[in-house]
Amino acid sequence: MLKTKFDVRLEKTWWALRLLFAVVPMVAGLDKFFNLLTDWTRYLNPLATRLLPITPQTFMHVVGVIEIAAGMIVLSRLTRLGAYIVTVWLVAIALNLLVMGKFLDVAVRDLGLAVAAFTLSQLTAVREEGSAMQPIRAAQGLPVSVP
Repeated sequence: MLKTKFDVRLEKTWWALRLLFAVVPMVAGLDKFFNLLTDWTRYLNPLATRLLPITPQTFMHVVGVIEIAAGMIVLSRLTRLGAYIVTVWLVAIALNLLVMGKFLDVAVRDLGLAVAAFTLSQLTAVREEGSAMQPIRAAQGLPVSVP
């Protein structure tokens, strides 16, 4: 099977982004229960804390579960879906921070990460399309690229 240098670079990029958006959400999600990295409740908009029917810490536990699940979805066969979830999640976090008018550096960073998560979704789509084309190319006697 033929594999071009571009294919290898694309594969390495895909794996790097996939691991990033699996591990980081899971670590951040787990830390919502331990607050070793930071006190996560500081990032909640005060308006949201007044409207929530639960304590900010309980809300952060729910957020942690969602982040762990998103990371696991990225690692599963549903990488593209997981990448879309992470993209939307990061944009929501950034919007919360922008509306709050605090931690703007984190908001900008999260928007950049959201673009990278979207990139993972698009690379996954290309990778999946390439995998779907392999049997057709092989049947036609054409070179087959390994995704």
